[in-house]
Amino acid sequence: MTLHITPLSPTIGAVVAGVDLSRELTPAQQREIDAALLAHQVLFWRDQPLTPAQQARLAHQFGDLHIHPIYPSVPGQPDVLVLDTAVTDVRDNAIWHTDVTFLAEPAMGAILTAQQVPPYGGDTCWASGIAAFEALSAPLQTLLDGLTATHDFAKSFPLERFGSDAQALARWEQTRQQHPPLSHPVVRTHPVSGRKALFVSDGFTTRINEVSAAESRALLDLLFAHGTRPEFCVRWQWRQGDVAFWDNRVTQHYAIDDYRPQRRVMHRATILGDRPF
Repeated sequence: MTLHITPLSPTIGAVVAGVDLSRELTPAQQREIDAALLAHQVLFWRDQPLTPAQQARLAHQFGDLHIHPIYPSVPGQPDVLVLDTAVTDVRDNAIWHTDVTFLAEPAMGAILTAQQVPPYGGDTCWASGIAAFEALSAPLQTLLDGLTATHDFAKSFPLERFGSDAQALARWEQTRQQHPPLSHPVVRTHPVSGRKALFVSDGFTTRINEVSAAESRALLDLLFAHGTRPEFCVRWQWRQGDVAFWDNRVTQHYAIDDYRPQRRVMHRATILGDRPF
């Protein structure tokens, strides 16, 4: 082992040291990070400033990268999106969500770098879908396992906020055409560990398909509240140069929007994954 791993809770999150992320990982380092991600679901590094090219190279070692249809990207680096409160309305991140579940094959994970952070505020929370599922009663686990839910990009990117001019409207309509609502399992099985996790979030999940509208609303309200209980969560206080890498298959996250009018700039490289089952 070359990594030094300090868990942040028994459930989720660990701080990692012992590797320079600006350099290409060795196969052994990549295996250790894979194992740490599997064990802790979200990993953090302090004082690892990365250029967009370095960030994309790091993320690409874990899979192909997604180009976001709505958010802007770094000039010349389309696979690194920019979350900048001075440029884009990023309030959509201030809701519990799992990234790009409007894709048939959602993200396996994402690597986020802190480019500019406010002197206070602007933390991000992550919640473990594995811990949330395992804490449910056995009858409720049985009920949910096998159900499917609809995910819709427009829930977090509504037309009234993302179609405000002709260019934005054309982009939104193209995204709507390319990404109509689709279904994923309510309970997802991790493709590596085999552990089961809740796979619904307030950001994109609109209804549970096999039950009535009223039952769906009641179940989703229960799951949204249950899945983000504090004992399933970790909260990270950002410093400039920090890096986070999370397993998007079994987590959701919430970027706390409590720092306006201060500016916050983050770069994200999103790693494509496989079809949930």
